[in-house]
Amino acid sequence: MDDMNAILTPGMLVRHPAMPEWGVGQVQSNIGGKLTVNFRDAGKIVIDSTRIALLPVYGRESLHKPNS
Repeated sequence: MDDMNAILTPGMLVRHPAMPEWGVGQVQSNIGGKLTVNFRDAGKIVIDSTRIALLPVYGRESLHKPNS
């Protein structure tokens, strides 16, 4: 499977589509299909880009937690 997060670079803000309770995360690294992301409410997590496509966060969305 392709690297679904190839466009993500360090510093970008993202959300995990299946884990909204983790909050917004900041990409720390993207090497060889493995992303290290520091999530506001879950800490540092390594994501396999062949399995999960993270959702980029832009503008005001980065300031708010999603509704449960």
